[in-house]
Amino acid sequence: MTHRTEARSTPQEPTDAAALRRDRFGALPERIRPEDTVETRPATAPDPARDTYNPDEWLIRYCG
Repeated sequence: MTHRTEARSTPQEPTDAAALRRDRFGALPERIRPEDTVETRPATAPDPARDTYNPDEWLIRYCG
């Protein structure tokens, strides 16, 4: 014997079905801007001691 599916209960009147469908699918959700979906932040915290540049450092190392 094959499997038989039970008949699903449907709303009594077609207007009820249309009203239910309109309530559920009647409007699209609010649009989300791509800028709001991406978060940017640095991978590591900036280290001020590492990123300092001294243009006269070569004078101290090689001429002193």
